[in-house]
Amino acid sequence: MTLLWIAIAILLLPALWLLVSPLRNARALHDQQRDFEANDTSAEQNVAIFKRRLASLEAARERGDIDAARFEEDRLELERSLLEDTAFRERRPLKGASTGRIVVPVIMLAVVAVSVIWYQQKGAEGDLVLLAVQQEVQNDPEGSLAMYIERMEEQAERQPDNPNVWSELFPLYRETGQMPKAVDALEHLIGIEGRIPPLLAQLAQIRFFMAERELTDEVQALVDETLAQDPRQPTVLGLLGINAFDNGDYEQAIDHWRRAIANIEDPNTVSSLRDGIRVAQERLGVEPEESVAEGTGIRVRVSLDEELVGRVDGDASVFITARDIEGELPPLAVVRAQVSELPMTVTLDNSAAMSPQAQISQVQEARLVVRVSPSGQATPQPGDLFGDLENVSIGPIADDEAAEVVINRVFE
Repeated sequence: MTLLWIAIAILLLPALWLLVSPLRNARALHDQQRDFEANDTSAEQNVAIFKRRLASLEAARERGDIDAARFEEDRLELERSLLEDTAFRERRPLKGASTGRIVVPVIMLAVVAVSVIWYQQKGAEGDLVLLAVQQEVQNDPEGSLAMYIERMEEQAERQPDNPNVWSELFPLYRETGQMPKAVDALEHLIGIEGRIPPLLAQLAQIRFFMAERELTDEVQALVDETLAQDPRQPTVLGLLGINAFDNGDYEQAIDHWRRAIANIEDPNTVSSLRDGIRVAQERLGVEPEESVAEGTGIRVRVSLDEELVGRVDGDASVFITARDIEGELPPLAVVRAQVSELPMTVTLDNSAAMSPQAQISQVQEARLVVRVSPSGQATPQPGDLFGDLENVSIGPIADDEAAEVVINRVFE
């Protein structure tokens, strides 16, 4: 923390220097203003200009260029202008060069005070303290998980409004089996961050296990509130899968777990859910998903419409993609080729998946989209060529069968 305040002080120095710099020029500016006022000859210059214009006006009258009435009118205008230019304006006495110097230190102190107060309110001082606590426990020869929890509990008393304290304490309590404290920490976090789906889902999950895997009214209310905001929330879907499995509804459990897998990035969690799906399939008396997935996919024959052949070069990229019908998952399988290889036949299976969370074996039907991209970009661009095919069945790959997709349209 000492280094932090030193850094803040260093950052404040340029601001304070800018505040002080005008004082160094105050004496020179004072002398310049005094000399200007002492040697001000603007009134004499205005009178001289008036005399020249009046003489010119009289000469015009003598030549007969203007009559007497016009002469009097113009002369009156000249006199009025002279009065306005030479009217006496009382100047305030010029103050000394040192006048007001006390204001600058006051402003400097105010800048420092406001900066410190603002940082304490909006800065991350509390998070730096948490980091220091973590490092202190790690470097302590007698450091332990219990010590870390104790130190974090101290910070929770000092920083009750810091969400990072409670987000750190919640998993610590859960991992050490202190479920009531875990619920309390999570509710504190929800009170700060708001009732957002990820936090509500974790609260529903922990209350579900505290109730010995029973979907109580309280848990159901949390589940409903979460799904109303995010129907694809994976933690809640996993919880519902467990409840369905415990009640013998294996098909429903498989459905919930598959939907959860599509939105989970943690490979360990995905592996656990896949194990659950395999067990549920065995209970149903069907072949496990891993075995079915092998050899499952689509054979696709891709061709380019003859009318579009001349619109793209042979080295333009071709993206052959399978997507789920609802459009909720990432691409299930992607194969990249070149226009020069068309027509061609490719196989879309799990080996062409972009991620283990979204594979073609997870769905029964898919939508095929083939796009030609001269720029080689994965996202569609105006001028790209494409073709698609809806509701293509997913199943065992047969060498003598292939879905036909013709590239016959231009993306606008």
